[in-house]
Amino acid sequence: MIELLDPTDFDAALPDLARVLQACVAGGASVNFVLPFSEQQAAQFWREKVQMPHAKGQRLLFVARQNGQVMGTVQLDLDTPPNQPHRADVAKLLVHPDARRQGMARRLLAILELEAKARGRSLLTLDTLTKDVAFPLYRSIGYQVAGEVPGFALSTDGKSYETTCYLYKNLAV
Repeated sequence: MIELLDPTDFDAALPDLARVLQACVAGGASVNFVLPFSEQQAAQFWREKVQMPHAKGQRLLFVARQNGQVMGTVQLDLDTPPNQPHRADVAKLLVHPDARRQGMARRLLAILELEAKARGRSLLTLDTLTKDVAFPLYRSIGYQVAGEVPGFALSTDGKSYETTCYLYKNLAV
């Protein structure tokens, strides 16, 4: 089941959100963090960076549940400058390693795109590592490469720098 998480349900979902984020980072996902990365640090990220913007309606948090537990998530960031009211950012597409290869990420993105359209957004942007497992998914559902930045982010093991790729999707087509 995929749903837009109601801000009043955030505290109840927080332990699952932290578990998913920590497991993804431990599995090598480059989503701004370097190992070691604990569930407590993950919970702190969700509380500080997501709860407040989400409560203001600028960042929508979608969750995918299996057996009542959050196993995947993605965010639609609507906080764009005044000259970009048509655009939104896709952020933190995460699927717990135990729930991968079941179409969850694809379904999360489909719901996110519908919500973006409903809110008058016609252009989505995101960034991901070119070697990330999500890169082929984004390409397969119509995201186009805008460009790459070599050495953009430190790898999760902290030993090398990775290339990131900026992608976009025009929802008006």
